[in-house]
Amino acid sequence: MALRVTRVALAFATLGAYPFIEGARVSSHLAFLVAYAVFGTGTLYQTRFDNRPSAIVPVAIDAAFFAFGLWLLPLTWLPALTLAYLLTSAAILQPFPRVIAISACMVLLTLLRMGVTTFLWMALGMAGLAVAFSIHRDYMDRRMSRLLRHNVMVRSEAEGAREAERQRVAADFHDGPLQNFISFQMRLEVIKKLIKRDILAASEELQQLQDLCRQQVTELRGFVRSMRPVDEGASFGSSLSRMVEQFQRDTGIAASFTSGEISDPSETEISLELLQIVRETLHNIHKHSGASRVAVTVALRNRKIEVKTEDNGGGFPFSGSFGLEELELMRMGPASIKRRVRMLNGELMIDSRPGQGSSLEVRVPLN
Repeated sequence: MALRVTRVALAFATLGAYPFIEGARVSSHLAFLVAYAVFGTGTLYQTRFDNRPSAIVPVAIDAAFFAFGLWLLPLTWLPALTLAYLLTSAAILQPFPRVIAISACMVLLTLLRMGVTTFLWMALGMAGLAVAFSIHRDYMDRRMSRLLRHNVMVRSEAEGAREAERQRVAADFHDGPLQNFISFQMRLEVIKKLIKRDILAASEELQQLQDLCRQQVTELRGFVRSMRPVDEGASFGSSLSRMVEQFQRDTGIAASFTSGEISDPSETEISLELLQIVRETLHNIHKHSGASRVAVTVALRNRKIEVKTEDNGGGFPFSGSFGLEELELMRMGPASIKRRVRMLNGELMIDSRPGQGSSLEVRVPLN
């Protein structure tokens, strides 16, 4: 809108100066100025010239007005202001090739009419600024486009991760606490019948039911911790150490934690994702491996934070060492952990020795 108002101001300023140049007589010059003023006023209410293909139309008319002032009116300020306006609007509204063409045409017109004068050097300077601005604008547009695409991808991956996490929690709840609740209900029915016939058998069933309740408490505590993997205000190393200690208390599996000289990642999201990876790894070890020992180590090497989990359980269903890309191609390894590692632009290495144990190592670059 500011450019349109500037065009109207130039048109009416020229109309106001016309009587002092050619008097009050009506001429083709006056008709052109009136037509340009009408055109400029009309563009205040029109939007069809704002799209890229049609935007060349007002540029052509503005160029004609510049040539008119340059050749027919003895006013130095008019072509100077028109040229400044024309190159500014081109740099803002036109694609880079058109800016080059328009700038070259304006400099050529100035050279043909004025020759090598101060006005020519001024035109060259304004054309250079217009081209430089257009280059910068195109660079920023490309950068913004990349950022927008990246943001869309990140949001999509985050939504996918949240949905996968919801499905995982639902599946774990169904396989764990929910099954125990069903068993709890069935045991109560058995006890109800045994009380009438065999009080000793009913007592034994009650003892087993107490064990089931204790197991249920452990399961539910694990679910609560999975919803809040980080202790508020605690460092990454401290949160990881407490997670390992809690795992040992809840499962009875001997677990150790070793940490080198590390500092918290600058982005909280990295800490959260790494803690979730370790939490899920420990959960899988407890649920599937039959391990009696677990060791978790964390270290900082080459601007990468490395977290490694080792156990002496049954290992994965495959044998050997594989990276993230190999695991993806073979469709092996824990899917949610692989997805989290990809989101962090990290590296994953799984070493499986069936019947002897396994290790899972994650490396994430620090910004």
